[in-house]
Amino acid sequence: MMQFAPAILIAVFSLMVPLSLHKIQEGHVGVYYRGGALVSGFTEAGYNAMVPLITSVYQMQITIQTDEVINIPCGTRGGVLVYFEKVEVVNRLAKDHVVDTVRNYGVHYDKIWIFDKIHHEINQFCSQHSLQDVYIEKFDTVDDRIKEALQKDCTEYDTGIEIIAVRVTKPKIPEVIRRNYEEMEAQKTQFLIATERQKVVEKEAQTDRVRAKIEAEKAAEVAYIRKQQDIMEQVAAQNISSIKDQMHLAKEKAQADASAYRLKAEAESNVALLTPPYLEYIKSQAVANATKIFFGNSIPTMFSSNMAYDDKKK
Repeated sequence: MMQFAPAILIAVFSLMVPLSLHKIQEGHVGVYYRGGALVSGFTEAGYNAMVPLITSVYQMQITIQTDEVINIPCGTRGGVLVYFEKVEVVNRLAKDHVVDTVRNYGVHYDKIWIFDKIHHEINQFCSQHSLQDVYIEKFDTVDDRIKEALQKDCTEYDTGIEIIAVRVTKPKIPEVIRRNYEEMEAQKTQFLIATERQKVVEKEAQTDRVRAKIEAEKAAEVAYIRKQQDIMEQVAAQNISSIKDQMHLAKEKAQADASAYRLKAEAESNVALLTPPYLEYIKSQAVANATKIFFGNSIPTMFSSNMAYDDKKK
C-alpha cells in the first residue's frame, strides 16, 4: 500500500492545483468565502491561488458598469398605469469599499442599492404626479431626480457606490391615451408652425417697412442735397452778378472820376490860360479875321462901344 502513496499524492496534487488556481479579469478584484465566511482582503487581476473545495471566489467589478432595470410598472396620481421600459444606471464601486460592501450587502449589492431602489423611486415619482407630468411636463427631470436619490442613499450608508449617470426611457402609456397625446402634439405642432409662419410674415412686413423708410429717408436726403446744391448755385450766381455789378460800377466811377478830373484840369488850365492879355489877343485875332467894311452915315453901335472902351483904356 505504501508503494502507491506517492502516486496517490501526485494524483491529488494534480487535481488540487487546477482547482486552486483561478484567474481574475482586468477591471475586477477577487473576494473569497471560506467555509461560508468572507475573507478579509481581495486579490488583484491575474492568476491567484486558493484552498480548493472549502473556498469560493467572486469577481467584483471596480470599473464603470451599466445596470439596466427593465419593465418598471408605476401608477400615476390619477390612477393610470404606465410602464418604464428601461432605466440605465451608470455606476462604479470603489476598490477600497469592496470587502465592506460585500460583507454588508452581499456580492449582489447592486440589487439592493440600484435595482430595487430604481423601482422605489420610479413609483414615488409617478404617485406624486399626474400623467401629464410623468409623460410630458416633468419627464425631463426624472433622470436627475433618480440619480440624486440613489447617490444620497449610497453615500449615507457608505456603500462606496458612485452613481455617474441615469438614463430613463419614455414610459409606455395606454394606447387610447397615447393617440390622444399624439393628436394633441400634432395640433400643438400645427399651432407652433402657424405661429412661426405669422412671425415670419410679421418680420417680412417689418423688414418691408424698414426698407421703405430707409428708401424714403434716402430720397429725402437726396432731394435735400439737390435743393442745397441749387441754393448754392443760385447764391454763387448772385455773388457772380454782384461782383460784375461792383466791377461795372467801379469802372463807371473810374471813368466818371477821370472825366471829371479831365474837365477840372481843362477848367484850371483855361483859367490859367485866359488872362486879360491873352483875351485881348484873341479878340484882336477875331476882329482881324472878321474885318467888314460898312458904307453909310452910321456905324454899328458895337464898334463905337468897343472903340470908346479902347479910348478909355488909353
